[in-house]
Amino acid sequence: MADGTEAEGQAGAEFAGLVKSMLQALGEDPERDGLLKTPERVEKSLRWLTRGYALSVQDAVGDAIFDEDHHNMVIVKDIEMYSMCEHHMLPFFGKVHVAYIPNGKIVGLSKLPRVVEIFARRLQVQERLTEQIAGALMDVLEPQGVGVVIEAAHLCMMMRGVEKQNSRTVTSAMKGVFLSDLGAREEFLRLVRGRD
Repeated sequence: MADGTEAEGQAGAEFAGLVKSMLQALGEDPERDGLLKTPERVEKSLRWLTRGYALSVQDAVGDAIFDEDHHNMVIVKDIEMYSMCEHHMLPFFGKVHVAYIPNGKIVGLSKLPRVVEIFARRLQVQERLTEQIAGALMDVLEPQGVGVVIEAAHLCMMMRGVEKQNSRTVTSAMKGVFLSDLGAREEFLRLVRGRD
């Protein structure tokens, strides 16, 4: 155990050293009062923001899958999502809408946001994030189908580059009956668009 803690401490110190070098490269003085603890804070912050690498879908869902003779759509809308763009390491954030049609098994509703969190808390692109959530739910639930829609604002577009503050990116992933059955897909999208 001591070896693991020592290695984590060394990795944290190396990371903080990199942040200090980055501050210097930006023309800042990392020794000034306001920046003295910034390298350690950035290291802790980035580890928290990317903690999804250490999480698994199986651990998040656990034993919260139940046999249930329900074959109609289940939707959890407006799941808050915060992630980091892997291209600029700037945040993107928004809402995730998840639907599935059970095939004899349902999952505890709180587990769907947990699955979103696992993949969102990594360096990401929104397109891959959408697919990963849908694929993981297909694997763990074996439902008739899964639909995922993400609407997000990207700070890499809002603060830099094109600087378009009001733009939103929408991605979708459809699996199983959501891909093959136009009616199921349209019902999901209609229910997601409704903000009642």
